[in-house]
Amino acid sequence: MSVLERVGWPSDLRELSKDELRILVSEVRERHIDVVSQVGGHFGASLGVAELTVALHYVFQTPRDKLVWDVGHQAYIHKILTGRNDRLPTIRQHRGLAPFLSRDESDYDTFGAGHAATSISAALGMAAGRSLLGRDEKVVAIIGDGAMGCGLAYEALNNAGHTDEDLIVVLNDNDMSIAPNVGAMNKYLTNMITNPIYNRVRSEVKALIQKAPGSLGGLVESAAGKMEEAVKHLLVPGMIFEELGFRYVGPLDGHDLDSLVDTFQGVKGLGGPILVHVLTQKGKGFAPAEENPVKWHAASPFDKISGSGKTKAGGLPRYQKVFGRGLAELAGQDPRVVAITAAMPGGTSTGIFAESFPERHFDVGIAEAHGTTFAAGLATQGVRPVVAIYSTFLQRAYDSIVHDVALQRLPVVFCMDRAGIAGPDGPTHHGAFDIGYMLTVPGMTVTAPKDGSEMLALLRLGISHEQGPYSIRWPRDAVPAEVPSIVEIPEISYGSWEILREGSDVAILALGTMVLPSLVAASELDQEGISATVVNCRFVKPYDRSTLSSVLESHGAVLTVEEGASPNGFGAFLAREILDDPGLRFPSRFATHAMPDRFIEHGPRDVLLHEIGLDAPGIAARARTLMGAQLRTSRETA
Repeated sequence: MSVLERVGWPSDLRELSKDELRILVSEVRERHIDVVSQVGGHFGASLGVAELTVALHYVFQTPRDKLVWDVGHQAYIHKILTGRNDRLPTIRQHRGLAPFLSRDESDYDTFGAGHAATSISAALGMAAGRSLLGRDEKVVAIIGDGAMGCGLAYEALNNAGHTDEDLIVVLNDNDMSIAPNVGAMNKYLTNMITNPIYNRVRSEVKALIQKAPGSLGGLVESAAGKMEEAVKHLLVPGMIFEELGFRYVGPLDGHDLDSLVDTFQGVKGLGGPILVHVLTQKGKGFAPAEENPVKWHAASPFDKISGSGKTKAGGLPRYQKVFGRGLAELAGQDPRVVAITAAMPGGTSTGIFAESFPERHFDVGIAEAHGTTFAAGLATQGVRPVVAIYSTFLQRAYDSIVHDVALQRLPVVFCMDRAGIAGPDGPTHHGAFDIGYMLTVPGMTVTAPKDGSEMLALLRLGISHEQGPYSIRWPRDAVPAEVPSIVEIPEISYGSWEILREGSDVAILALGTMVLPSLVAASELDQEGISATVVNCRFVKPYDRSTLSSVLESHGAVLTVEEGASPNGFGAFLAREILDDPGLRFPSRFATHAMPDRFIEHGPRDVLLHEIGLDAPGIAARARTLMGAQLRTSRETA
């Protein structure tokens, strides 16, 4: 029986010898590789923390002691060791294990995490709650994978360092987020690790202690410790963390299990805020991931021997790739265009832009609010900033959008990837709310394209738009048709809608990704004797009042369809606009069809859309219900 087979829970792990712990590290790493190679998922970060995860669960009495993981990319091995090994192959699958941390899934998942840099704030809150209730469990925040570049982490460090709370922060320093880390803190940490003076002093201090005879050893160790501490405060990031109020320990080799265990056992008995700096390698134990951690941050199913993918290439490109190529093409025509991303040049495809225009590409790290205000500053100088951030991550910059961009009517273009259902990454990554939050911003243009060509046409229009901020959203999906060069794509009139199909019974006002399924639904309804108009409402704000008025005059039933949250979305907005405009006739029957007012779990995008009725059959069913209600009302009136 393998060591891993004997470990169902951390309590089992704590019964192992040190030799067995080392075997366990190898086995959990191999288990992680086996599972992700079969089903896909986040990969490199968990490989890098195998020793760290085992050491933490060995030293701390989890779940009584609280481990607060940041993001969740790092937590697959944590899940293996906390009673979920048998279910690991279901991770990110429909109705399977959550892709990140989930309090609903396990008592060992002490805080849900899908966005970066929440761990220290949450852990400090837990520590303060523990103290208020008179308990004494330990609280450990594990932050890494680029999250130390996020402002929230510094707010939390600043607060925690000037309290007396017992709190341990583990900085998992792997020099990576999804892409390589950027920024001054990353340089600071790297310089410390590679500083020859500091490393020479450490080596000489260690040698001095080893050479000291008998009773002199203690005196030499004391003096040497003071010497090393003095050098550390001059040369290493221990200084900045200690000035923030933390006792600094490190840097430690994150792949030396014995050193980690010994350090955590020592740190466990100390009080107050402590920061343990651990150096790890993202992708450790799988050669292709070690060599290319960006590519192997997450993986589709692959051959674990060769590392080659099991899925065949081909098919239409994703929206993000079309965007990246189109943005680069537009930048070739207009030297004012710059691209900004928040640690996601690959995920948003601004990396394609960067290949041609590196001096006009800005990766600000995991700092969405800063990136937005940075874009506002650029816009004051006549630059045309295009901010490419996932819909769900841009939520973190909402105040910057309102206060720094919109209030000053600055022409910043927000390009929101992963809008709507994001698939296996689940509720932390579904872009459900951007329609609603952008609609509330005065002066914001809100758009959604029906396909890749229209996306580029809207992007081109947004870059030329002078009268304030402008937003475009698109899904995590392949474009539905081939996209030509941007010079071949017809221009779109600002604020215009497009009637794609004429009917007489019900008007389907469709937005973005719901336009093409609405056309299919209309064909299905036509076979049942229900004549449907389909309108591509690519501009939500401003909307096409002329087209809307015409549709309202000729249809007694109107259905809005959108891939966004129903409260305060496109449908709710349009209903209010019609009611408030005396020149518009409110239809006898009006309904909205959108994502329900709840968090949607993870699973394949098409499966989730079907479950919530945002596909052609679901749209047809909703229109059918609306028409049935209208026919009943008509009979009753007659």
